[in-house]
Amino acid sequence: MRNILLLCLFLGCSFIAYSQTVTVKDAETSEPIEMVTFISEERSEFIGTDEQGKADISSLAGTQKIQIQRLGYQLKTLSFEEIRSKDFVIELKANNFNLNEVIVSATRWRQNSGDIPSKVISISPKEVELQNPQTAADLLGISGKVYIQKSQQGGGSPMIRGFATNRLLYTVDGVRMNNAIFRGGNIQNVISLDPFATESTEVLFGPGSVIYGSDAIGGVMSFQTLSPELSGSDEALISGKVNTRFSSANNEKTLHADIKYGWKKWAFVTSASRWDYDHLRQGKNGPDDYLKIYHVERIEGEDRIVKQENPLIQNPTAYSQKNLMQKIRFQPNENWDFQYGFHFSETSEYGRYDRLNRVLNGKPRYAEWNYGPQKWMMNNLNITHSKETKSFDQLSIRLAHQQFEESRIDRNFQDEIRRIRAEKVDAYSTNIDFIKKIGKKSTVFYGVEYILNDVESDGLQENIITGYFSNSPSRYPQAIWNSMAVYTNYEFKPSDKFTLQGGLRYNHFLLDAEFDTTFYSFPFTEANINNGALTGSLGMVYHPGESWSVNANFGTAFRAPNVDDVGKIFDSEPGAVVIPNPNLSAEYAYNWDIGIAKVFNNFIKVDFTTYYTILNNAMVRRNSQLNGMDSIIFDGEMSQVQSIQNAAIAYVYGLQAGLEMKFPGGINLSSDLNYQMGEEELDNGSVSPSRHAPPLFGTTRLNFKSDDWVVQIYANYQAEREHSRLAVEERAKTEIYALDENGNTYAPAWYTLNFKMSYQLWGDFGLNIGVENITDQRYRPYSSGMSAPGRNYIMSLNFKF
Repeated sequence: MRNILLLCLFLGCSFIAYSQTVTVKDAETSEPIEMVTFISEERSEFIGTDEQGKADISSLAGTQKIQIQRLGYQLKTLSFEEIRSKDFVIELKANNFNLNEVIVSATRWRQNSGDIPSKVISISPKEVELQNPQTAADLLGISGKVYIQKSQQGGGSPMIRGFATNRLLYTVDGVRMNNAIFRGGNIQNVISLDPFATESTEVLFGPGSVIYGSDAIGGVMSFQTLSPELSGSDEALISGKVNTRFSSANNEKTLHADIKYGWKKWAFVTSASRWDYDHLRQGKNGPDDYLKIYHVERIEGEDRIVKQENPLIQNPTAYSQKNLMQKIRFQPNENWDFQYGFHFSETSEYGRYDRLNRVLNGKPRYAEWNYGPQKWMMNNLNITHSKETKSFDQLSIRLAHQQFEESRIDRNFQDEIRRIRAEKVDAYSTNIDFIKKIGKKSTVFYGVEYILNDVESDGLQENIITGYFSNSPSRYPQAIWNSMAVYTNYEFKPSDKFTLQGGLRYNHFLLDAEFDTTFYSFPFTEANINNGALTGSLGMVYHPGESWSVNANFGTAFRAPNVDDVGKIFDSEPGAVVIPNPNLSAEYAYNWDIGIAKVFNNFIKVDFTTYYTILNNAMVRRNSQLNGMDSIIFDGEMSQVQSIQNAAIAYVYGLQAGLEMKFPGGINLSSDLNYQMGEEELDNGSVSPSRHAPPLFGTTRLNFKSDDWVVQIYANYQAEREHSRLAVEERAKTEIYALDENGNTYAPAWYTLNFKMSYQLWGDFGLNIGVENITDQRYRPYSSGMSAPGRNYIMSLNFKF
């Protein structure tokens, strides 16, 4: 009898434990919903559902208030006992609009966007699947709120609120991607990320230095890659997808596959992608200034100008890329979670298209100007411990090592000497983050950070006739860059209607660089920086009602001088050369923004955010001298000596506006508009328009959705930027801009009409087709060195299991 009772007790406990695995379904279709988040503010805990709509919420037992939410569905709040009374099956109703969703980019911890004073957007996996972006830069661009500049097809440099490059921050799985050679010119590091392996993408607009440190002035772009999923039982959970894609504008041939396999305590995810792009074709209808009528080829031992048969082909722009990712997760119990991730990306060599369009004395300036293979590797170990203690409720430790390799290869037209400059950066980082709930109304986020970047830079020159190699000037000095920080963020939420947040960070940074004076007789042999920066933020969110949201925020941010600022030697433009400056200090930004969002009758949603930013002590390029000379011979040309200096104040202000309308029958109309203006102080006291504040731009979309298909018709557009509104440093770049009726450079207005469709063929097979730039416009996004694709037919097949 005793054994029978014990058996019944065991089975009962097993049944209870099993029943604590909740299933979330769509109230209309009864289909499982993945990525639903269960939030317990009492325990500062977040749990998400898997692809089967299931989640183990046993750790929330006894909780009185659990928020159940997902973007696109109505928020539901239940106690654990109420969930139990529903037999652990929850149904969510679709919501036309949502002013609240779970995001991680603000503090590295999961938070409700409705509690964050800064503007934050997320790009959903469904939108990425429909749009089929070729690169991670294109992925950011589909938001309609981030502007993308391209100097070559293997690139993409985001612009946010009038800032770009090393005044924006990238994170991958919570790890800082910016390194010590991120430059002020346009960069292309973001293409190292794989859109197919990206689970979610968030953009935080405005300062993020309190949590992320240096560079987070204009915004933070946070990429979360595919996560291993535990099965919650002894049975294996296996899922995955395979994608193939073809695009006509560049004869794209892409293949991707990923697979997830998990058990009760162990889980894995493997992802691999391969892309191959031919030279990009531009459109037929637009400025003739963008036509490519020739390119240079090496024929019979000499450089020759070859007339192109098709001036719409931008030669050379072809390149290829491969990405690999492996993640491992081990969760021994409900308190500990260990996740390791390995990422690798490598491109082929590819041409710097805008440089290859430069002309000198009526002939091509360069015969070659290529980026060597861009390589990125990351090892990332994330350890999370969840247990209520006096000092924290949750602890996260991130240990990461990244390695970046890049190079530049150039040769002047009809010159036998090829220059090769190669850089390698080893970036090590440690983050220890804590979260602690204090009572029912207050939460404290705090942490410490250490970063070390080891920069190696080499220069070679090759005689292409004899094959002889010799040393030449490197782009950078050999250098070590360090950053150490302590930070905290406090959230006070006296009611569901009001949230107050404030934060502080102290960051200490050091730079030690050694200069080689073999080729240039610098008046110094080393540079040493030992300084600090204090930043802070204060903001509030007020919800007058469920359909209203008002937020205001003041924040400061900084950018510490890095190796690119202090020690770079490069030709910035024809007739100018930038030399090192060891006497730099940090630049500071002060930002104010106010945002309002309102839903009318569950039919129309409007939102506005206005902002104003002052950048003080800005590091900018200015005329300088080397050993008393204002000009030197560089690369065979007399060049004005310049250096990066703390010599300016810059101002940026603007407005971001959004409109969304939901009609019956699955019809949706939305529009995003972005207006920004920027000015930068010059040496003579006058001002120049900011280079990284693009003209007015936006996107308008019309969506049709049913059970098996989604159709989107949309337009992207940009206003004109006349010659007088171009940055002074940009006005002479005829290889980039079109010419107006007076022969002056300018950026013409443009638009594109586009069509995308996603259709579920049968079972687990899906088809995506699209036509971009239907009217075949020839246009260049502002500041870009190459034209965007002409009419582009896209077809993609996917299989999910």
